[in-house]
Amino acid sequence: MAESMSRSGRARMISGFLLVTLALHVPIFFYPILRLCAWLELSGWATLLVFVPLASSQVVSRIFLRHRVSSFARGLRRLADFWLGLSPIVVMTLLVAEVVVLLDLAAAFDAAVVVICFSAIVGILGLINAMSLKVKTIRFDSPKLSQPVRFVQITDVHIGSRNKGFLDRVIHKINQLEPDFLCITGDFIDAPGVTEATLQALTTVVGPIYYCTGNHEKYEDFEAILTRLTNLGVTILRDDSLHHRHDLQVIGIDDMEDALQVKRQLDLLDVDLQAFVLLLYHRPKGLEAAAAAGVDLMLSGHTHNGQIMPFNLIVNRVFDRIKGMYQLDKTRLYVSQGTGTWGPVMRVGTSSEITLFELYPTATLSQ
Repeated sequence: MAESMSRSGRARMISGFLLVTLALHVPIFFYPILRLCAWLELSGWATLLVFVPLASSQVVSRIFLRHRVSSFARGLRRLADFWLGLSPIVVMTLLVAEVVVLLDLAAAFDAAVVVICFSAIVGILGLINAMSLKVKTIRFDSPKLSQPVRFVQITDVHIGSRNKGFLDRVIHKINQLEPDFLCITGDFIDAPGVTEATLQALTTVVGPIYYCTGNHEKYEDFEAILTRLTNLGVTILRDDSLHHRHDLQVIGIDDMEDALQVKRQLDLLDVDLQAFVLLLYHRPKGLEAAAAAGVDLMLSGHTHNGQIMPFNLIVNRVFDRIKGMYQLDKTRLYVSQGTGTWGPVMRVGTSSEITLFELYPTATLSQ
């Protein structure tokens, strides 16, 4: 009986997912493809040849090619992801073109060419932007510190969506900053079977690496991911804490959908109120609980700041805090825009970020 109900529940979830996917495909894929083909006056067969691969690209990529490891399959997934990233740009540009054509300010054919060219240029610039790593430096002081500390946060690197070469560049950039330690706030890996060889650059980091889980690791071979990271010398903090120094405590909490996760876990941990308390938690939720517990700085990611406009508007409706520094009482929360990208290797209106924190004792900074 229970098994039957479980199967029924899974069937409803799958049906719901398919309905939502289809509903999103209509405005994002079906409408712009068919409209542009009509404006370009393509024949029925030519329209079909364009429509079928583009409209079905996400279904093929996410379902049929998800676990394929061949270079050909990876290439097809990259193309499908690029089209996914390009689609909102195409839709927004096309809506403007609709008004222009309706007002008879331009011919439909010419408008279609402009939409395609403009979208392609934005997509290429977005690809270049996603490949560029920007270092953002945050400085402030604390009376709890007895000496300066310098550390780096990376988050949402998404190895799997991104490759070994990208990780190698990220770690090289980090090593140039010479931090005392590195913090990874989740979604470091988003694909099954990412090998230790792919992650080997982690062994070149001078100083400890502190890691908390994200949501994407749990979608994949979670326990194997944790084993690989441990083998590479990463310190995994799962609802746990340690002292990096006598005056600096680092806490890592497992990512959960539960809005009370931060509060629940902090209540179970021994927070050292005499030390500077650094909390790693993947999603930017729980600042109020962190402030009540005496956390000094909370580091999060998850939002990507929307990654590609206008998705930042959607993310802003889900999360109150989507990028940058926030403060509640004496507790700060920093939300990184993310170091890598999920899905499309593309960023429009956002940046791929490595965050450097330089913290000083209050007396030192004031001298």
